Amino acid sequence: MASRTEAPDGGWGWVVVLSAFFQSALVFGVLRSFGVFFLEFVAAFKEPAVRVSWITSIGIAVQQFGSPVGSALSTQFGPRPVVMTGGILAALGMMLASFATSLTHLYLSIGLISGSGWALTFTPTLACLSRYFSKRRSLATGLALTGIGLSSFVFAPFFQWLITYYAWRGALLLVAALSLHLVACGALLRPLRLSEDPAVGGPMAQLVSLLHHGPFLRYTAALTLINAGYFIPYVHLVAHAQDLGWDPLPAAFLLSLVAVADLIGRVFSGWLGDISPGPVARLLALWSFLTGMALALLPMAHQFFVLIVLAIAYGFTAGALTPVAFSVLPELVGVGRIYSGLGLLQSVESIGGLLGAPLSGYLRDLTGSYTVSFVVAGAFLLSGSMVLLTLPGFFCCSFLPSARGQYSVTKSLEARVSPKMAEYEEESPGAQDP
Repeated sequence: MASRTEAPDGGWGWVVVLSAFFQSALVFGVLRSFGVFFLEFVAAFKEPAVRVSWITSIGIAVQQFGSPVGSALSTQFGPRPVVMTGGILAALGMMLASFATSLTHLYLSIGLISGSGWALTFTPTLACLSRYFSKRRSLATGLALTGIGLSSFVFAPFFQWLITYYAWRGALLLVAALSLHLVACGALLRPLRLSEDPAVGGPMAQLVSLLHHGPFLRYTAALTLINAGYFIPYVHLVAHAQDLGWDPLPAAFLLSLVAVADLIGRVFSGWLGDISPGPVARLLALWSFLTGMALALLPMAHQFFVLIVLAIAYGFTAGALTPVAFSVLPELVGVGRIYSGLGLLQSVESIGGLLGAPLSGYLRDLTGSYTVSFVVAGAFLLSGSMVLLTLPGFFCCSFLPSARGQYSVTKSLEARVSPKMAEYEEESPGAQDP
């Protein structure tokens, strides 16, 4: 294990970025493109669409709610064995799904087993990346997350080609082989020991301190609100365009424009976040506000050109907020608690993402159009941006109190969970790595 007093901001960190790029593609690229199997499952098992839809929903829920488990294991054993194990589970689930004889089989294989594998890969990898970067953290995160957009372009037609030539069972076996590359991604994660690590204790001590960390709880609430509206266009933008009289192909092309703008926004925001003075939370609040405004204005656009402009604006700002959202957390809780913090954050914020789309659909059924759905989605993001204003030091040059300073505030809490760690801190308050 490499030992340093602070993040190296480069070196092996760029290999970690490459690993995170492919890992995000192999997790969320597969999830976003898995819809091509939908009609195959409906036809094969003669089940209604709503029951088939639960396959992906269970996988997403397990991935998000299982993130704290991946974080706790990474804190205890390091990210490398955890992510490699997750890759094996993700591939195993897809392989077992190829032998499915019922939807319950698919719920257990793809939803539970592959979902558990995804839970052990995404959060530990991004947390590891955050520990390797400080000044370039936003750019590194932005580059890593571009894998999601690029793979979404490639995987959907690729999976359809596989189904055409090998049927859905053969295609799932090949997707399993593709998912096995997550093991290689995990092998590239070299653990890094930093000077503040001894001060934060084990997973339970970190969890207790985070549950009493006011700024972290407010940040989690803000991202939960943002998540509630963030994904609505990916679910309902095409349907909204068709309601306006667009043909299916041009309507679907809107999502392609959103995806391109999303990629550009992620890289630009990552670069801007590293050169902008002051806390990154300001940029996150700005991008969240602009995304909310774009969403709220979408139903007001009835002309072809105006809707395209607003769709591109949404894609750019929504992509831009993603890397800075992950960059704020280390500033807030410190890189010593990044594994536990990111796992707990993703588990809670997933509630917004899971409830947002059903609420949007309900409002569509209630009102007969997507106008209220998009306005409410925009309101969620605007509310989240307002909550971000309450973070400490938002209007100053840096977070106050700093993440390191928070350790002394929560020391008594951690002492009750890990007395030996508290004694170590008292004996060596300025402890450095051996």
